[in-house]
Amino acid sequence: MIIGIDLGTTNCACAVYRDGAIEMIPNSLGHVLTPSAVSVDDDKKIITGLPARERQATHADRTVTSFKRYMGTRHSSRLAHLTFSPEELSALMLRSIKADAEAYLKQPVEEAVITVPAYFNDKQRKATKQAGLLAGLKVERLINEPTAAALAYGLHQRDKETRFLVFDLGGGTFDVSILEIFEGVIEVRATSGDTRLGGEDFNEVLIEMARRKFGKELARTEDNALYQRMRESAERTRRALTSDQVAPFTLVWKGKEHSFEVSSDEYEAQCEPLLARLRDPVLRSLRDSNVSIESLSEIILVGGATRMPIVRRAVTKMFGRFPANAVNPDEAVAQGAAVQAALKARASDLKEVVLTDVCPYTLGVESTEKYEGGLVTGVFTPILERNCVVPASREKEFGTMADYQTKVAFPIYQGESRWVKDNIKLGEVEVPVPSARAGEIPIRCRFSYDINGLLEVDVFVPDTGARRQLVIVDRDGVTPEQLESRRKELEKLKVHPRDTDAVRATLARAGRCYENALGHERDEISRIIGNFEGVLTRQDPREVEAARTELEAILDRLEGRSFL
Repeated sequence: MIIGIDLGTTNCACAVYRDGAIEMIPNSLGHVLTPSAVSVDDDKKIITGLPARERQATHADRTVTSFKRYMGTRHSSRLAHLTFSPEELSALMLRSIKADAEAYLKQPVEEAVITVPAYFNDKQRKATKQAGLLAGLKVERLINEPTAAALAYGLHQRDKETRFLVFDLGGGTFDVSILEIFEGVIEVRATSGDTRLGGEDFNEVLIEMARRKFGKELARTEDNALYQRMRESAERTRRALTSDQVAPFTLVWKGKEHSFEVSSDEYEAQCEPLLARLRDPVLRSLRDSNVSIESLSEIILVGGATRMPIVRRAVTKMFGRFPANAVNPDEAVAQGAAVQAALKARASDLKEVVLTDVCPYTLGVESTEKYEGGLVTGVFTPILERNCVVPASREKEFGTMADYQTKVAFPIYQGESRWVKDNIKLGEVEVPVPSARAGEIPIRCRFSYDINGLLEVDVFVPDTGARRQLVIVDRDGVTPEQLESRRKELEKLKVHPRDTDAVRATLARAGRCYENALGHERDEISRIIGNFEGVLTRQDPREVEAARTELEAILDRLEGRSFL
């Protein structure tokens, strides 16, 4: 069984295609969305999902979220006594999703198609595959998030000829793709994006507004516990503004309540720099695809952050029309991944569906160019242009620059700037060359980019037959043996039983509410927590569930409904 997984910055989702339909796979709590959160409790056990996220405000030093933004980097997170890389944290989430899928499907799950932002670079994509391997999953196929959403949308449109744009604004990343459907073929015409723009950045605007309102007392950016409280308050305020014109930003810190009201107009004005950043990727994708706004049949919104009215208004202004509601913005990416998984498994009812994708960015090497005024170094020479159809393979020939040099280095970059210093370095290949006069030894450099968005670089010297290839295993050059060792170490970590997730999530939420409350309200929460813990000691499943449901209803009344 191959499943599709949307490994998101804020939430993860999982789906499967079977019996001619897409099914969202619920987690142990019955939700189809699982917060991307990992926590370590006092017993040194790992908690993931909603129970972990509910602990973030009260256990900031033991909980982490938004780690997807650091995939493929050297960033690490310390939770209590344990240190994790972004790949390892993602693996813990994937392992939890794998367990939920196996419980739902009642059969082992060994393989998955995982989604990635279209603008993820080679290192980030390899890091995502590595996370899957660490979780015990075979990951042969990655699919770009907007392409996956388009696949979910296009599955029901494949008998039509249409052209549409997918506007994907998630918790941490932003992607735009323009697609065309004709004769059962779903073709990606162009992709653009920003890997550092998402719902979290819109939360940061509210946090900065709160710091200005509350003054020096709450302006300490180095206090992680305070920051996590503000982050949670910002998330609640942002969600409230999706339906209300005015919403409160309320924070309890060190026994004192701080509060102010935010209007939708004021918030939109503060978010203008972020809204402006949404425009460039849209314009670039239209330009690269040579598609006019007028020829687009629909604008499809994907990602939880597109629920914000300020984003929907920005999109409406951008395109001169209202976006469509054709897909569920939270589920479409996972659904598309499930369709891709079924295509990979050669599902009989999907034989007529063909999907083509593009390379979302330009890939090339650093070179030196000769002009009348002399040599110019640090120049970016493209080999694969952005938005070429994949799989793709292109070759360019270079020569030596100095007399009698014995080796040539090829630094590999991704980006659109003419200068490599403004682009992203992916790695470097060095090849020996025979000693000769400058320009006499030709060197061929070939880039091959596959359907998973992974790059292979092959450098060949025809005169000697010398060949070197670029293989970026991951950010540290981890060997398969080291990877297997890390996987076994993660397996040894104790994880809380899945059947206790609901209770743990409710207790964590109640504890957070207690810390956020004051006076009579705090006394009431203390009393109901004590009553619930008393019920737990009796270990009667029906009684426990009834008491948990009652406690959740009280917490909803006190702080509003829990969110995903």
